[in-house]
Amino acid sequence: MAINKNHEFEELNGVKCAIVEKNVKPERVSFLKELLEYNRYTVIVIPSPAPKVVTAILPKEGEQVPDPSSRTPETFTVGVTDVSFNAINAIFGRLLHTKDGHIVTLAYWQQKEKTAHDEIPYFE
Repeated sequence: MAINKNHEFEELNGVKCAIVEKNVKPERVSFLKELLEYNRYTVIVIPSPAPKVVTAILPKEGEQVPDPSSRTPETFTVGVTDVSFNAINAIFGRLLHTKDGHIVTLAYWQQKEKTAHDEIPYFE
């Protein structure tokens, strides 16, 4: 069981993993996997379970019910085998690095910036 919401872990493919993010789109999966593997973490990705859908209105006779899985985009759960990993601690503790040698910032992690600018400290 997790200590708090920011440090979740569970079994992915039979391996105990720290959860990095849940319900992640494929583009984000490739970004996280590349970044975390560069930082020497073993990454495990599994498809997220489909959300439970409750039909509020019953269809009329002869009306077809659309398949709920066709409307939801496919998402994934990303985890690392190091159960002590915590994304918040890794970012603000300046533990992650990009391939070009910069420290990963929060904006880079959230993919708001294409490059990590580690010259500006978080506080002065």
